[in-house]
Amino acid sequence: MGKYVVTGGAGFIGSALVRGLLAAGARHVVVIDNLLTGKEKNLEEVRSQIDFQRADIRDYSAIAPLIEGAEVVFHLAAIPSVPRSIEDPVPSHEVNVDGTFQVLRAAAAGGVGRVVYAASSSAYGGSEILPKVETMAPAPQSPYAVQKLAGEYYAQVFYRCFGLETVSLRYFNVYGPRQDPSSPYSGVISLFIRAIAERRAPTIFGDGEQSRDFTYVEDVVDATLKAARARGVAGKVYNAGNGNRYTLKQVWQTLERIEGVEIAPVYGPPRAGDVRHSQADVTAAVTDLGLQPRFSLEEGLRRTLEWWRAERG
Repeated sequence: MGKYVVTGGAGFIGSALVRGLLAAGARHVVVIDNLLTGKEKNLEEVRSQIDFQRADIRDYSAIAPLIEGAEVVFHLAAIPSVPRSIEDPVPSHEVNVDGTFQVLRAAAAGGVGRVVYAASSSAYGGSEILPKVETMAPAPQSPYAVQKLAGEYYAQVFYRCFGLETVSLRYFNVYGPRQDPSSPYSGVISLFIRAIAERRAPTIFGDGEQSRDFTYVEDVVDATLKAARARGVAGKVYNAGNGNRYTLKQVWQTLERIEGVEIAPVYGPPRAGDVRHSQADVTAAVTDLGLQPRFSLEEGLRRTLEWWRAERG
């Protein structure tokens, strides 16, 4: 196996992907991360097996030599938050759009074999049609959604104009170990996990009936690795979910059942830019990439809770 580059490799999903690459036998894994949202601690036990480079994807001169000659670049670096992109849109735009352009530019110039781009299901917006199919017209309703969609378009254009193989994966709501619950922009499941472990009520924004295709991080890693190997998929976009959906109330109730407790949530106002329902149609990914989601919601939550408790002794 050759050289693999993971941008955002110190992040939640990125660090899981790094572990997946190493488990698959990769010997040369380069991690690019400026630690804006990532943490070196996420790579602690594999640090000696990787080449960690603290660099910013917006800086072409810094990342081009690191990317050159890679077999695959997995581009996961981003500021991944809808609310944050609304409250402070400039950094999100610079990282998610300008940074993605620089990664693609460096990959094309550096003879990279393929770029797998972490796109987002937020591109579908608030359409009430379920499940979401890749052929649907995008309808982004937040700066973050526009930014990630722009990255998809850039990836397709770099394939068509410059011959750089790209595959975009629209990640749905990914959760699992190492997802940081300490930020107001954190994913809802990470916040739920901390709340249930601390035996306190979570805050649910809205009525709790909004639903998501919650996907355990190891299933997303598997999809991402398969996108790097699949044939005949260059320039295409695929959903990376598990094809199910659960309301926020159902997720909390599942955690209550796992823990054998009953704690009533606190409800707050809906968040700007949030979509009401999201669910992936994974037909294309199953057919073209060999996608095989393995983890049920309950199993994923149990594993995440186990990790949380192990981390805290």
